[in-house]
Amino acid sequence: MHQHAQFRHRPRILAIVLAGGAGGRLGALTDHRAKPAMPLGGSFRLIDVALSNLHHSGISDVWIMEQYQPKTINDHLRNGRPWDLDRTRGGLLVLPPFSGNEGAGFADGNADGLLRQASFIRDFAPDLVLVLSSDHLYRLDYRDVVETHLGSGADLTMVTVDFDGDASAHGVATVDDDGRVTGFAYKPDEPPTSLVAAEIFLYTTAALLDTLELLQDTEDGLGDYGHHLVPHLVERGTVVEHRLEGYWRDLGTPVNYLRAHLDLVDGTGLDLADPQWPILTEPPQLAPAFVGDGAVIADALIAPGSTIRGTVRRSVIGSGVTIEAGAVVEDSVLLNRVRVTADGLVRHAIVDSDAVVSGRREGAGPGEPAVVDRDGRMGD
Repeated sequence: MHQHAQFRHRPRILAIVLAGGAGGRLGALTDHRAKPAMPLGGSFRLIDVALSNLHHSGISDVWIMEQYQPKTINDHLRNGRPWDLDRTRGGLLVLPPFSGNEGAGFADGNADGLLRQASFIRDFAPDLVLVLSSDHLYRLDYRDVVETHLGSGADLTMVTVDFDGDASAHGVATVDDDGRVTGFAYKPDEPPTSLVAAEIFLYTTAALLDTLELLQDTEDGLGDYGHHLVPHLVERGTVVEHRLEGYWRDLGTPVNYLRAHLDLVDGTGLDLADPQWPILTEPPQLAPAFVGDGAVIADALIAPGSTIRGTVRRSVIGSGVTIEAGAVVEDSVLLNRVRVTADGLVRHAIVDSDAVVSGRREGAGPGEPAVVDRDGRMGD
């Protein structure tokens, strides 16, 4: 479809982080915050993962595409300083919901969102556009993806993962022996393979913009990347995979969110404090956690500002949490400033920020966690 210009220079890369989704799959947890602003591992936010990977990969032109509850993201981004993106030239740019004569208002999916920013992308004139979701936990040097892309002359390089979970919730790729993507099914009922799109896409700019323009009058709209954009490129262009061999988890559902946090606790997840590739964030101005006499803590991550006087096992405790003497928290994630009273029992649950929990809040198990809202009530 598009032959690569042999870049005589280091290719100019524009990263676009999709931070727009309302995050309905997380229920009450995203009623009052954008999903990318969801806490991660007690001390971080989901969007920190993509921004940290970009920082360590040396990519400094970063646009954040916002839509839902943007203030919750903006309050965290702080002009990009934690990721060294507060630059005079380039750096962090926040794109609010598109407004203009045509197509104003909220985008209908992430491909539609890219279409609405197409003229800005064209004016910026990057060689490559790296499009990232912001609700996945993984470690990746995007320069390796660039190398794969340039080496194959592709229009699109998609990062794939051999997924051990339910592939039907993702885009599913069929790949030949040379790494070329020959088929792509978006959230199929019966996945043909276990290879899923990790929602990390590297486009040659001309291929992306030409395809968006070609598809812009699609009758039912562009929607998400898997509806028209990626299938069109698979069918008409050159699409290759870049396999991510390490840890990858979609944190967009309560089951996956809890599972990823329990992975952190039992040591099978990502090392958030890896000195070679740390997750960077805006540091909180909080006192160290306090552990009282009689407290029992085992296999737990405890964020600063917490006070633990009860029992915590196999759990992640956010900042400013109070667990009173007599309270028990097991196999759970407590977001910031939760208070569990002396008669509280929290098990297999995710508890939203600022909730006060008395009595039992218990899910059926790690695969069926309870979601406790800010008022301390369990969701459906």
